[in-house]
Amino acid sequence: MSDTLQALRRKPERTAHNLWRRETPGEAGWPRSARPGAPNKYFMFSADTHVVEPADYLAGIEPEYRDRIPRLEAKPDGTQWLITEGNRPQRVRGPNTPASPGSVGAAGAAAAFSALDDEDVLRNASGRTIEQRLADHVADGVDAELMFPNRGLLCWATPDTRFAMAMCRRWNRWTHAFCGPHMQGESPRMLPAALIAPGDQAGAMAEIEWAAKSGFRALCLSNSVIYGPKRWGELEYNDPSFEPMWRLIEETGLVITFHVSTGRDPRAVGGAGGAIINYACHSMETTIEPLVQMIASGVFERRPGLRAGLVESGVGFVPWLLETLDHAAKAHHFWVRPHLKEPPSAYFRRNCFATFQDDPAGVRMAEAYDLADNFLWANDYPHHEGSWPHSAEAIERNMGGLSDESRAKILGLNAARLFGLDPRAYASPSA
Repeated sequence: MSDTLQALRRKPERTAHNLWRRETPGEAGWPRSARPGAPNKYFMFSADTHVVEPADYLAGIEPEYRDRIPRLEAKPDGTQWLITEGNRPQRVRGPNTPASPGSVGAAGAAAAFSALDDEDVLRNASGRTIEQRLADHVADGVDAELMFPNRGLLCWATPDTRFAMAMCRRWNRWTHAFCGPHMQGESPRMLPAALIAPGDQAGAMAEIEWAAKSGFRALCLSNSVIYGPKRWGELEYNDPSFEPMWRLIEETGLVITFHVSTGRDPRAVGGAGGAIINYACHSMETTIEPLVQMIASGVFERRPGLRAGLVESGVGFVPWLLETLDHAAKAHHFWVRPHLKEPPSAYFRRNCFATFQDDPAGVRMAEAYDLADNFLWANDYPHHEGSWPHSAEAIERNMGGLSDESRAKILGLNAARLFGLDPRAYASPSA
């Protein structure tokens, strides 16, 4: 464990808002452990982490797009705003003048925010270098990671699909250089997902081919083909024109992912409770539709070698979703086209997966609904929604009711199967 983490553990008064993360029932009776350094530690693969890009990660984009990339703008009152083509402006720094008591304006809202404690500050400062990432994962018990953007989630934040693909392409080149040799070899530590803007179909096809040749093992497609609110008649994943893309992805063996907050502006609601409302209703749930479109339109029936999953949206909804899809296929049979050879749930169990960080309700249903092969654990490093740097405690809270076999699958073996890894090649850096 790093000196910084040790210091935080010794000063609980400075991490008051994060003390709940240390709660655990323990691992008594477990034949193996999620604890870093344990001689019988599980192979642990975090199926959702985030690269922390520098401010200039898009600097090499084509000249015609340089004036359009996401940027920060400062206002005379000291506020700072993030500007993109697809989202409303987002304030990233409050005003210079503190709000007066009882203020209900923008300054008042800023004054009402809880202060960051030392552990929150640590998360905001982590993940910027290869050395830091590797050390932090060792301290958290993680043997390998599937990596997604941080700032780069804004690569899709435009309705201009060619511009989106240009930003995705630049992120892929920067991340490929950042990860370097850690993507390669028998036991790669870092597996970044190559970003794809599918609305630019020609650009997407070329980038998928490049990603396959460049050592990537996963793709991240946006949750909507065209960024923004749904509009009747726009291109969707159930359109036949995507068949060449599905064929190419199947041929390359790349795994498809859909990550939260990649289809539209997740900050749809303001006012009281907005942070919780937007997280639950406008970020998390947006991963569902693209996968349902693939299942219901027969993509997995035609392309049985495809694998696709939902990232960071949890797993508690999955049993409900599968039962709902099967019910719709039966109850609305007279409207349903195409008629699939099997129930929709069969294609999810065979071809799909979902990741979670802290979802005890969903994990409790893994075995009861025959989904232990479809759930993947993640620590969401270094984001605040994730379990780092207390992943062992989170795992013990979530997985005590599972069999050892199911725990091992969810913690790493399912990911090893999906991404072509051999857990035996990892002389665990945590041991």
